[in-house]
Amino acid sequence: MKKIGLIVKEVSENRIKDTLKDSSAFFIIKYSGVSSPDLCNLRLSLRGLGSSMFVVKNSVARRALVDSGLEGLVKSVEGPCGLIFTKDEPVGTSRILCGFIKEHEQLKIEGGFLKDKIIGKQDIEAMSKLPSKEVLRAQAVGVLKGPIVSFVLTLNQVLAGFVYCLDQIKDKKPK
Repeated sequence: MKKIGLIVKEVSENRIKDTLKDSSAFFIIKYSGVSSPDLCNLRLSLRGLGSSMFVVKNSVARRALVDSGLEGLVKSVEGPCGLIFTKDEPVGTSRILCGFIKEHEQLKIEGGFLKDKIIGKQDIEAMSKLPSKEVLRAQAVGVLKGPIVSFVLTLNQVLAGFVYCLDQIKDKKPK
């Protein structure tokens, strides 16, 4: 019969592996010195974006990372660490983390994983400065719409010029 501690570790490891498969990105943070209420506020902020924070023993996190093929992140798991998983909006999650770090300097970002690439602290900070997905979509639509609007306005000016010319001819002819 297995001990309860081993069962909890196995369940935690499997949960991390499953969450990693479903996530588009995840981040490793060190939360030493951050109060429990502040961490709860961070969790609530992350939950609003569909992200979640998971705290687990380092040995369990290391095994899960190695089993998931992320050996490059194992060295980042030292001391009190938390794993933050996000499914949809890694930019928003990184923005919340960087904003939280400005208020709580004890929190440190160690690294992370985005799509198929291991990223560092600088990459996460740069990602937090990007606009959100909706803003990027609006910018793309604006860029695509610009030439079409210019073309329509040009055609309209040609027709308006023609109508103006006919109007001038009509005014010059005697009645």
